[in-house]
Amino acid sequence: MQTNLFNIVLLSILLSIGCNNLYSQDLTKKPKAIPIKEEINTTTKPKATALKPTDSLKKKDTTLTKKPFLDGIVKYKANQYAKIDQKKKLITLYDQAELYYQDVELKSGIIVLDYDKNEVYAGRIKDSTGKLIQYPNFKQGTNIIEPDSIRFNFKTKKALIWNSRTDQGEFKVKARITKKENDSVYFLKGARFTTSTNVDKPEYYFQTSKVKFIPGKKVITGMTHMVIADVPTPIALPFAYFPMSKETSVSGVILPSYNDSNTRGFSLQNGGYYFALSDHYDLTVIGDYYTNGSYGMRFESSYAKRYRFRGNVNFRYENLISSERGYPDYSKQKIYNIQWSHSRDSKASPSSSFSASVNLGSSKYFNQSINQSNIGSRLNNTLSSSISYSKTFNTVPELRMSLTATHSQNTQTETIDMTLPTLQLSVDRIYPFAGKNDTKKGFIKNINLQYNLNGRNSFTTTDSLFFKPEMFRDAKVGAQHSIPISTNFKLFKYFSASTSANYEEVWYLKTIKKSYDFDKSAVVDQIQNGFDAFRTYNFSASLGTTIYGTFNFGEEKKIKAIRHVMRPSLSYSYVPSFKKYYDTYATDASGTMIKEYTRFENGIYGAPGLTNSSNIGFNLSNTFEAKVTDRDSTKTEPKKVMLLNNLNLSTSYNLNADGKTELALAPIRVSGGTQLFKEKMNVNFGTTLDPYAIDNSGTRINTFNINNGGSLFRMTSANMTINYSISSTDNEKKDKPKDSQTQRNGGREDDLFGTATDFGNNRKSLFDGSEEEGEDVISEFFQSKLPWDMTFAYSLTYSNSNREKQISGNSIMISANTDLTPKWKVGVSTGYDFVQKGVTYTQLRFERDLLSWRMSFNWTPFGDNANWNFFIGIKSGILSDIKWDKNSSVRR
Repeated sequence: MQTNLFNIVLLSILLSIGCNNLYSQDLTKKPKAIPIKEEINTTTKPKATALKPTDSLKKKDTTLTKKPFLDGIVKYKANQYAKIDQKKKLITLYDQAELYYQDVELKSGIIVLDYDKNEVYAGRIKDSTGKLIQYPNFKQGTNIIEPDSIRFNFKTKKALIWNSRTDQGEFKVKARITKKENDSVYFLKGARFTTSTNVDKPEYYFQTSKVKFIPGKKVITGMTHMVIADVPTPIALPFAYFPMSKETSVSGVILPSYNDSNTRGFSLQNGGYYFALSDHYDLTVIGDYYTNGSYGMRFESSYAKRYRFRGNVNFRYENLISSERGYPDYSKQKIYNIQWSHSRDSKASPSSSFSASVNLGSSKYFNQSINQSNIGSRLNNTLSSSISYSKTFNTVPELRMSLTATHSQNTQTETIDMTLPTLQLSVDRIYPFAGKNDTKKGFIKNINLQYNLNGRNSFTTTDSLFFKPEMFRDAKVGAQHSIPISTNFKLFKYFSASTSANYEEVWYLKTIKKSYDFDKSAVVDQIQNGFDAFRTYNFSASLGTTIYGTFNFGEEKKIKAIRHVMRPSLSYSYVPSFKKYYDTYATDASGTMIKEYTRFENGIYGAPGLTNSSNIGFNLSNTFEAKVTDRDSTKTEPKKVMLLNNLNLSTSYNLNADGKTELALAPIRVSGGTQLFKEKMNVNFGTTLDPYAIDNSGTRINTFNINNGGSLFRMTSANMTINYSISSTDNEKKDKPKDSQTQRNGGREDDLFGTATDFGNNRKSLFDGSEEEGEDVISEFFQSKLPWDMTFAYSLTYSNSNREKQISGNSIMISANTDLTPKWKVGVSTGYDFVQKGVTYTQLRFERDLLSWRMSFNWTPFGDNANWNFFIGIKSGILSDIKWDKNSSVRR
């Protein structure tokens, strides 16, 4: 008798313990649910049986053994029954059956194990209505297959699979018949590939008759054609290759898109190559080419290291040619833009930090670029950059040091101000009259001093001279040392007083010398190279208090009380005259006209004052808060409501004013702000009131306006701004996504001026790009909840500096976005200028979610920036080249 029969008998005895009641039933009828869970250990070798010799000759002992039919422990369970057929050598598991062997996990409605052939079969079962349920789920290692049925051999590792379904990265694969050759190679027949979430009823797929499939690496197919909505398309390839790397990113070609322009001809745009250089950084190289000779190049790289830093770098260059050489509208120009964003994780080094936010380039880049439509960046007049490194030294006293490079560029005047670099060094406060553990209380013990150093290398240049020798020739270099000494104390219990004195010393490497040039008949400035310095000092003092007032209206009233908080403060500052740093020069050939000047004029830290300054300042800040009855009847405490966040009044009086060149009383500035409608609306206002009158030329004179036949104060300017943002998800406290690219380009973070359109990346949603979650959807065309958001901004400016009494600015801007259906999004940004009497920038946005696809249309119907852009393509990044986009050129 064969030795594995011993194992089989042993298995049947063990299983019969849990199945005695089962075998007594009729197996054609549906049995009661008897959970079965068992383990079979087939690795234990049976005892050897020795055969005795039958003759007198001495023979070797022979041990007859046979390798067990499986090489490991088999674990299985079933919800209804486990049936063992010893004659056919079958184990049948029924209803929610599970089988575990080595790296194979199999779950199905029915599983049949043939331990004679070392094979397992799994399939579906029918429910009470006759519907097939409990599809097999076959998992080996990291590969998961969900077929209709499967046949697998444990020894050869081969399998035959019917209607298999598997996920490979972003792809979902379904095949009519799959043959598993080994762990790394599959052959598929009648296969389809899609990125749709529903592999059985996808909105599109690639159909092929035969496939060689290597999991996690690649798919090689024969004739492949694209099917959309079950309709075959003429898009076909004789063979196809689909990469399926397990890596997060794979290098590959970026296919260009075709376009045409009236001024530049036909073009191929946004074609290039993506380099997946490592897990920490990548590089994208993209280019455009027009038939008239225009071209553009873009280099984009992102980098990151966990718990250390992250950032991205973009460099864009365009050589633009309009029209044809010889025509009057012919033009040629080169523009560029550099953007760099870097942030460092605070955990990397708690005592130091490094950050960068760079946006510099040609002043006309966002106006002339052929690859962006970004009105928010185009209307911005300033490009700014900052690169900063700071470090704190844990000394006593603490020392802080920072190096900063800054850049500010006016895109209208094309002037550039740059510091390269700025060094700042500061020593923490020192209290010389207080011990280490003493309480710093009183005038003497609160006396403290600091040391600050600010060194700067500054440039002022233009677009055309940027980083050319002329830029560095006109550099301004200087350093400023300051030692502030201050103290604070209480006065008469309710008043807070402070006094301070400040000593400054400024170093320059360049000064000027003014003189009259008889040959030029003009005053000329001569640059004097060499070290020079001046020293100044000043004094200041302030006195302030806080006054609280409450107006009670009664506990039974809806408004129970109003609380008014006033914070008046009085300050005095004195700066003496530093006339010793001033010289004289003649303004004409006779030498009779003499003027005073200082050689430190136009220095980056200013110049010492010629006359002394003695000013008294007054400031009054107010806040108003109300206590009202809460609408929630379960709450016993009244609700606090802020009426006015701030209402400020400030002015100053010059004690040294002579009434001719200087007037004593400065204009009074009144400003305030509040928040309404559950802090959704911000209202800010301000006005300037001048007590003095003006003459016919608009110059202030030493006569009060009321004595000149006017009112007590003359309102010279006033302004008010209102900003209001509201959405259907306000109660859910979800922040509206911000247009980060527009903000990086220097534009607004909201969409009042529309959203940026990057023709090189149209797969980005015009809206927030998120999928709908948890929506109460009744049908495709109706939702019980209609998501929407709106941003509203109003600005009003009044000018009356020279009796013009006019509204110089009066405009409103609105942006709104909504979901018409679960798949349709629409948005609009527009406005109206009441002074110019015209509609401001307007943008219309439409987007359709086509499940695996996305379609969008972005339209600016009129104005200097009129344009449109249409896009339809697959959302998945692995098939991002399957798209069709078309855009019009922006009118320049």
